[in-house]
Amino acid sequence: MLNNRSSDLPHYVREAPFDPYADDAASGNAMLDQASQIKLMWWRFKRHRLALISGIALLIAYITIAIVEIVAPYKVHTRNMDFIYAPPQAVHLFHEGSFVGPFVYGQTMNLDMQTLRRVYTDNTNDVQRLRFFCQGETYHFWGMVEASLHLVCPAENGHVFLLGTDRLGRDIFSRILYGARISLTIGLLGVMTSFVLGIVIGGLAGYWGGWFDLVVQRVIEVLQSIPTIPLWLALAAIMPVDWSPLFVYLGITFILGLLDWTGLARAVRSKLLALREEDYVLAAQLMGGGSARIIGRHLVPGFMSHLIASATLTIPGMILGETTLSFLGLGLRPPITSWGVLLTEARTVSVLALYPWLLFPVIPVIFVILAFNFLGDGLRDAADPYK
Repeated sequence: MLNNRSSDLPHYVREAPFDPYADDAASGNAMLDQASQIKLMWWRFKRHRLALISGIALLIAYITIAIVEIVAPYKVHTRNMDFIYAPPQAVHLFHEGSFVGPFVYGQTMNLDMQTLRRVYTDNTNDVQRLRFFCQGETYHFWGMVEASLHLVCPAENGHVFLLGTDRLGRDIFSRILYGARISLTIGLLGVMTSFVLGIVIGGLAGYWGGWFDLVVQRVIEVLQSIPTIPLWLALAAIMPVDWSPLFVYLGITFILGLLDWTGLARAVRSKLLALREEDYVLAAQLMGGGSARIIGRHLVPGFMSHLIASATLTIPGMILGETTLSFLGLGLRPPITSWGVLLTEARTVSVLALYPWLLFPVIPVIFVILAFNFLGDGLRDAADPYK
């Protein structure tokens, strides 16, 4: 009787081909079971919209600094002596009710004899249309290939200062773009130095333990007890003043890396203290694996996602460190151009009151710091897709 009742039950067989992107729960579970760890992290990361937008913005920023000579309307040291401390120009589309396209009005300068201040006014009769993908100032792309192609150029015998000019008549917008090449890459190089020191020293302390771990922890405590800014100033002042800008750049990068490895070293140590007791570590030891191989091939990959998230949160600190040192005059120096060097123009209250556009370099600093922090939050959440 039981067999007859079971034989009468209907059987449902789905004849349609399997669709891995179907929305039903069964296919969704199948996708989770078959997906790799990287794919799971990517799915979860895409759900963090703010982190995704920040990642795209940072990608565009790093692509821009690779082709900054093309994107910038002027070269980094080009002077326009007729337009010293010129205010930002507005880009217009319509002139006297008719569509003209992107253009700026020409400027005329008059000297105020009461305050000795240059006063610029727009000449509405001088319409200067912007040119795109045009031939402009000649430059050497990455210092090697001579070219003159620019994304945006001013009109013939005209000028365009989207963010104004400084005391030497140099275009601030172009200098911000060139400064991004230094400020954004110094964070990456500093993180590389910090990660090498943090992973090696923290990894050995967590894996070996004993007296080595004790010495490392005491050194970390001493370094973390020293105030950061005075230590930066002391180490930056050690660098000889006759060094070339390239050596100063590498020296600042190395200093920032030396000062920021302690937090990562403690994180790596704590992870390895827990992971070294796992069975696969004992198996690797019994098979004759050395300390470097066990740490590099078996232990560090176990928390690589944590290291990636830490990197995205460490880079902003490096950028702020370079900006602080350069702003105080003990970091990078001209002719190197960075965001911190640009902000040295705005150190006096009188300059800020008369020419507030000199503070524009602080805007990309804020946006980049926020973008890296949002990206780090998204990567940290995506590191555990099953949570």
